[in-house]
Amino acid sequence: MIGSRIAAVGHYQPARVLTNEELAGLVDTSDAWITSRVGIRTRHIAGPDEPVDELAAHAAAKALAAAGRTPADIDLVVVATSTAIDRSPNMAARVAARLGIPGPAALDVNVVCAGFTHALATADHAVRAGAAHRALVVGADKMSDVTDWTDRTTCVLVGDGAGAAVVEAAEEAGIGPVLWGSVPEMGHAVRIEGTPPRFAQEGQSVYRWATTRLPSIARQACEKAGLAPEELAGVVLHQANLRIIEPLAAKLGAVNAVVARDVTDSGNTSAASVPLAFSKLVERGELSSGDPVLLFGFGGNLSYAGQVVRCP
Repeated sequence: MIGSRIAAVGHYQPARVLTNEELAGLVDTSDAWITSRVGIRTRHIAGPDEPVDELAAHAAAKALAAAGRTPADIDLVVVATSTAIDRSPNMAARVAARLGIPGPAALDVNVVCAGFTHALATADHAVRAGAAHRALVVGADKMSDVTDWTDRTTCVLVGDGAGAAVVEAAEEAGIGPVLWGSVPEMGHAVRIEGTPPRFAQEGQSVYRWATTRLPSIARQACEKAGLAPEELAGVVLHQANLRIIEPLAAKLGAVNAVVARDVTDSGNTSAASVPLAFSKLVERGELSSGDPVLLFGFGGNLSYAGQVVRCP
């Protein structure tokens, strides 16, 4: 085996849907204000009895079923999250226990909104190195746990959910080389800090960075995969804000690609946003097996990671 591929994907969102109109009853905002500034109409919010590992396990179980695999087939579990309340057991071990995966390597990755694409690269590297044969990669966050619901600048943005992928060894590489990095001196621009932890950001700084610096980085991820942007069938960017997604996609030049806009229905789900949006495109048949798709996460730390994958 010389590479790895995504065998299947899956996603999960809590049943409760929070609308802009409901938020207008909590803080000084309106549907028009929210949609004009961030493009979000609704978001899903988990209840107090729905922890992050439950969201993650639901998405992971769907990915396993779609791949035709059982928990016993998995030997590596990587979970990307920044909203784990407890330090140990880590989220990956909790997910493995929920699913009954016997004896996997289990590790968490905290790169906030770029977490899933970092986790996917980690699994790809492990499989290609022979350290694992089949991995379960999950992005899951319960942003409602770290949100100040009296702060209209942040509470209108967030949602809860999870997305997952089964990654396995393959004769031909279906996951392209990752391009990743960060701007650590600007890490203060997106934060989850304090006791209790609360999400905060410097919105204008993030917007300028994402719309001016990231298009060229996303193009470089395509170059590493040996593809021009116009050859992409799909583009799945971190679902932060429609006002970031649309100009970034336009500047990338992926003129023939389906661009994920799940942020309108799900809000910003942090590490869950890329796999959640990707899984929905696959489920709806908007992408076909073998299609080249750019997955690109960015945000907290100001970190980023992107790779071109072949659609399962």
